Amino acid sequence: MSRLIVKPKERDKEGKILEVTPENAGWKYVGFEVYSLKQGETLSKQTGDKEACIVLLSGRADVKTDKKAFENIGKRMSVFEGTPAYSVYVPNDDQYEINAQTDLEVAVCLAPGKGSYEARLITPEDVGVEARGYGHMSRTVHNILPESESADSLLVVEVYTPDGNTSSYPPHKHDQDNLPHESYLEETYYHEINPQQGFVFQRVYNDDRSLDETMAVEHRNVVLVPEGYHPVSSVPGYSSYYLNVMAGPVRTWKFYNDPDHEWLFKNVMQTK
Repeated sequence: MSRLIVKPKERDKEGKILEVTPENAGWKYVGFEVYSLKQGETLSKQTGDKEACIVLLSGRADVKTDKKAFENIGKRMSVFEGTPAYSVYVPNDDQYEINAQTDLEVAVCLAPGKGSYEARLITPEDVGVEARGYGHMSRTVHNILPESESADSLLVVEVYTPDGNTSSYPPHKHDQDNLPHESYLEETYYHEINPQQGFVFQRVYNDDRSLDETMAVEHRNVVLVPEGYHPVSSVPGYSSYYLNVMAGPVRTWKFYNDPDHEWLFKNVMQTK
């Protein structure tokens, strides 16, 4: 199995099924967790030196922090309903408690915090929805925590790719701290597939091909992108959802396109 794939495990005592840390990923900024909670279960965590974006993948919950409480949030029962998620931003040196009002799938996106912002609810109405690409490169993007919204490090986005289409395409990368031309951002892709027995293909490669992996990615797999270009292809019959988490030394997304494929852009100005 590729070192870039993290597969889900059986629920632990907290309900955790996936975990990416800077230590096990071999990088500095991005952490990512997924919890599968049964109705009535509670998850309590301290944020420590990390800020968190709690994304309700499916189900409803009450979420409390030290100073805020958000009751009965969440609406969709599957990410493939296609509606934007309810999310909660929690700063570092805080804590959160999640009480599952229904069976609940929740992602916790993590990156270094500076204490600049208070906890807040991000409702579906707060999420910018946009269509990107054209033809077989078309997809729908939900901007949960984009650069234009307040956070210290985190950038968080959901992407829906119809079966047979390719996204994060034409290929681009963001692995150089070379602003204003390119920013350094580590990235995770959390994948869900519909129907669940399907798969997508994801390639992660750099210019000199010292990194060049093409992976068959299954339901609930996480793909690590420490560097390089990283397109995703959804195979016929199976639609793709992924949740991206990015973070780096500067909170800005400036990408560099693979010159070999830049001709594909035509009228496309964004590539996520």
